[in-house]
Amino acid sequence: MSKNLLQDMIKIKHTRNGIRPDVARQFRNTTSKQSEAGEIKNKVKNSRYKLWLVAIVSIVVFIFALSYLFSRVVVTVNPKVEDVVLNENMSASKDGATELLPFDLMVISGEENTTVQTTEKKDVLQKAQGIVILYNAFNSFPQTLNIETKLEGSNGKIYKTQAKTVVPGIAKDGKPGSVEVKVYGSVAGADYNSAPLDFKISGFKGTPKYSLFYGRSKGAITGGLKGKFPFISDSQKTSVISELSSTLQGKLFKKAKDQIPDGFILFKDAVFLYTDDNAIDLSSSYDNTLPVKLKGALYGLLFNVDKLTKKIAKDKVKKYDGSEVYIPHIEDLTFSLSNSENISFADVKNINFNLSGNVKIVWKLDTNKLISDLLGKSKKDFNKILLQYPNIDSANLKISPIWKISIPDKTKNIKVMVNYPE
Repeated sequence: MSKNLLQDMIKIKHTRNGIRPDVARQFRNTTSKQSEAGEIKNKVKNSRYKLWLVAIVSIVVFIFALSYLFSRVVVTVNPKVEDVVLNENMSASKDGATELLPFDLMVISGEENTTVQTTEKKDVLQKAQGIVILYNAFNSFPQTLNIETKLEGSNGKIYKTQAKTVVPGIAKDGKPGSVEVKVYGSVAGADYNSAPLDFKISGFKGTPKYSLFYGRSKGAITGGLKGKFPFISDSQKTSVISELSSTLQGKLFKKAKDQIPDGFILFKDAVFLYTDDNAIDLSSSYDNTLPVKLKGALYGLLFNVDKLTKKIAKDKVKKYDGSEVYIPHIEDLTFSLSNSENISFADVKNINFNLSGNVKIVWKLDTNKLISDLLGKSKKDFNKILLQYPNIDSANLKISPIWKISIPDKTKNIKVMVNYPE
């Protein structure tokens, strides 16, 4: 009984401490589990922070890597430009053998037609006309023929030269000398109209020259008339031919422009129309209607654009060093040929002319060379590199991303934009 009392006392003692043994065990177990759960939670939380930090750092590194991989540079350039007031007298040579500016000659032929209504007729006496090529196979000395030298046609009729003529002698290669001369029938009338003829010089008959001086007509001989034909006044004829000439020149000029070789220029005032004198063929008239046919050839003076531009720059720019330049709208310059009325374009060799107008001389830029010089360079070296380009007035460098301080080392990542004047 006393043993049980002692046990009861111990139990009571434990109870008095406020915690029953089984409850205490349960409390300790719960506390331990809560502590372990807290530690696990803290570890998970710390792990998440570390993962986010690693992710953010990785993203930043990735962005920087991409920015360097896809970095770009744009260079905007304003080229050197000089304004010039041009009023320059120049000379040019067709064969290009001299130091003069070279030129080429373009020839385009055509015709324009119209009809004129007439109200009266008049008696007409008109001599046939044509062109004959005279040859000298006699010796190497030139032969002078006076005006109205008589030529015997192979049709048995006599024609006369319209002007004093000199037939050149035999050339060194043995080729007979030759010259063109206008001729007309000695008598008015259609009987002297003819298809191409052969000719002899009447004055040489009975001498060795007779067989060694000869001629052949260049095309038909036409225009001979005798009788009553429709009549138009000189003023009306002038007006009609002037209108046809203007129309013909416009059409031939357009045709010429379509045939200009690359790199050449044809100024609108550097074309000259030469027309056939026989625009009106009275023999073709009918019922008081007179046909007018104007044949002509347009001669155009062509210039190499680059050579002409450099010639202008050399004459107008101080200390010009031969750099590549161009002139915007150079075709708008005013061209004036000196003594055009005295020039035979069929055999012209040299010309004198004037060019005038306000122009800009613009320096060209070798963009590939500039890109090559910029590859891999530091941003701070940009202005130093520009000093090597006197043909650049100013330039702007834009690098992306903005924090990059060096220019890419690949050509494809650099773009150069030149603000050439329009």
